[in-house]
Amino acid sequence: MEKHETCSERTVERQRDVTNEDCLSELTKGRCPVNFPVAVVLPAAGSGERTGLSTPKQFCKILGRPLISYTIHAFERVFWIDSIVVVVAKESHDLMTDIIQKYNHTKVKIVEGGSTRHRSIFNGLLAFSEQGFGPKLQKPKVVIIHDAVRPFLEEDFLLKITLAANKQGASGAVRPLVSTVVAATTGGYLDHSLERARYRASEMPQGFIYDIIYQAYQHCSEAEFKFGTECLELALQHCGTSAVLIEGPSSLWKVTHKQDLASAEAVIKESLSQSACIITGECTETQNLSTWMKNGLMAEGMWVDAIPNIEQGMTLSTNRNLIKLSVNSPKSVEIEEFMKMCEETKDVLYPFVILWVYLNVSGQASFSQENDEASAIMTLAEDAQKRNIFLYCVRLSYSKDSTECERTMNKLCQITVALIRDRSAAFSGQMLYA
Repeated sequence: MEKHETCSERTVERQRDVTNEDCLSELTKGRCPVNFPVAVVLPAAGSGERTGLSTPKQFCKILGRPLISYTIHAFERVFWIDSIVVVVAKESHDLMTDIIQKYNHTKVKIVEGGSTRHRSIFNGLLAFSEQGFGPKLQKPKVVIIHDAVRPFLEEDFLLKITLAANKQGASGAVRPLVSTVVAATTGGYLDHSLERARYRASEMPQGFIYDIIYQAYQHCSEAEFKFGTECLELALQHCGTSAVLIEGPSSLWKVTHKQDLASAEAVIKESLSQSACIITGECTETQNLSTWMKNGLMAEGMWVDAIPNIEQGMTLSTNRNLIKLSVNSPKSVEIEEFMKMCEETKDVLYPFVILWVYLNVSGQASFSQENDEASAIMTLAEDAQKRNIFLYCVRLSYSKDSTECERTMNKLCQITVALIRDRSAAFSGQMLYA
């Protein structure tokens, strides 16, 4: 039988000596203070009834990618996290396997969920125990429990939770209450209200010394398994471990209702639309065009960098929006080579925008030429979309008239901002005119 530390071996004296300031001081150190094994359990076996959708919300797609994949990625990008156990319903096992393979999630093990939230979490914890099913994962010192439908998690806050759990035995994210909580009588009348300043909303993530939360679940009653939802309470009741509570950022909100999916999509789009990189080329016309675009986009609140060519573009690793400028219509081979270079420098788990802007200085192209260009671009865009790249094209007609030129440039900036912010698949491959 696998040996676990008893709860009594963790003395009460350690339960009062952790503060948020302790965690912040660790963050300011020059090296990562996590020198112990850390794992994550993501319960994702719920049916998502409150969304009113046939698909459980954790598997609903945002910008073409399942919500749960965003959450997994938030943990996988943290190098000091060793493994992630995703707990899903039996009927969702194959779907989860496909998601792992498609998005190259390398730290994930799938575990079958239980009939309630607490049973599912316990099944996830068993993945590190001899009592679990299948190959046993390395037992962590600290385990993080998080909701699969809370994708907006930053490493600095996760570090606070982890360090506090390691020192205190348990830690959890909280947020101030935004509404007063009242208790009702059985007849539906007001019984009393709670003093809002004294209470907090319990959020995720929550961190625990593995042996503490594992033993807490071992001592759970049938009623707790059936009706309980709070992991911190289990650690307190069954192990005497009082969790340190850390106020988290507003981004920790949970996707619960159908409208929350639209909100999550808006948050992701906003985060991907903060900056752009313009590939100017070497000719005078495109460099002048770059100056116009840079000023116009920065006036819209976007940070814009400009470089002559992609080989010199060290900023590509931080930009998810590339604007390529060229004179006259681009060749399909040229666009394809450009996309391949972009793929080598980008994490295409997130939708990536390439906006090809070309200035027509040679006069009006023939109808047949325009059709050929549009057809070639549409074919390239369809293939690019399978790789999570949106390819848009905008054509400008050269004008020597200053008023007409200014109108065209303003229109170009409006189109550019709309395409980058909306990331609409409907316009991918379309030839737009400014």
